[in-house]
Amino acid sequence: MPVETDADPVTPIAGLPAPDQRPLLVAQHVSRHFEGVHAVEDVSLDVLPGRITGLIGPNGAGKSTFLAVLAGTLPASSGSIIFDGHDVTALPAFRRARRGLVRTFQLPSEFAQLTVLENLLAAAPDNRGDTLRGALLGKRYWKGDEDRLVEQARILLDRFRMSAKESDYASSLSGGQKRLLEIMRALMLQPRLLLLDEPMSGVHPSIIGDIADYCEALRDEGLTILMVEHELHMIERMANPVVVMAQGSVIGQGTMAALRQQREIVDAYLVG
Repeated sequence: MPVETDADPVTPIAGLPAPDQRPLLVAQHVSRHFEGVHAVEDVSLDVLPGRITGLIGPNGAGKSTFLAVLAGTLPASSGSIIFDGHDVTALPAFRRARRGLVRTFQLPSEFAQLTVLENLLAAAPDNRGDTLRGALLGKRYWKGDEDRLVEQARILLDRFRMSAKESDYASSLSGGQKRLLEIMRALMLQPRLLLLDEPMSGVHPSIIGDIADYCEALRDEGLTILMVEHELHMIERMANPVVVMAQGSVIGQGTMAALRQQREIVDAYLVG
């Protein structure tokens, strides 16, 4: 993974507990406004390492906007974002991704006219052939990097039972397969915190359980996940804690069982 230079505007936060005792990500009073519309308003959230944290709420609650602010694809209007003990609020998305803060999107964003394997390689860092110097020096200079990344991609394809689709164009995949491709592409970046935006949306019910299995296996291997999802039975199965947003703000946090006992949350979202 590329090393950040001393010029990167990232400030270590003094006085924090040891890394294994602190949240991997801390959002402090984060807001995002669009010309007077308060899509996210004063949201504070801790994401603990080695867990799946669920983020739920009705449509329009601000969940996807909040994820975009955390990832850096949208700037915060106010507040701060601390990742692994460093303030990354001013960093663009690609620098956050290099540090291990990686997101997927609510709508699949595959490169339709590339193959499945090519989609994975397009996301992979550390290929010297992607530079002008590498292109000028030729295949002998970058072939080792490409071979390593192809092997990494094929390991993921095998894990997600997609090896048979390696040479298929991404446009030919089903909705569920595109979701798996999106997750695999994010994993090519070797994230430490994976932000998943509705990974089960538009997916055939037979694949929803598979996605849950993959996420739980990744968590058990040490990957931290913050997941926006409307499949509440899967959130109840996988996530602890669960955070509830409504109208741009956090209105509750805890286990799903505890949240179901809070009238404000039931009225806002959990009826039925």
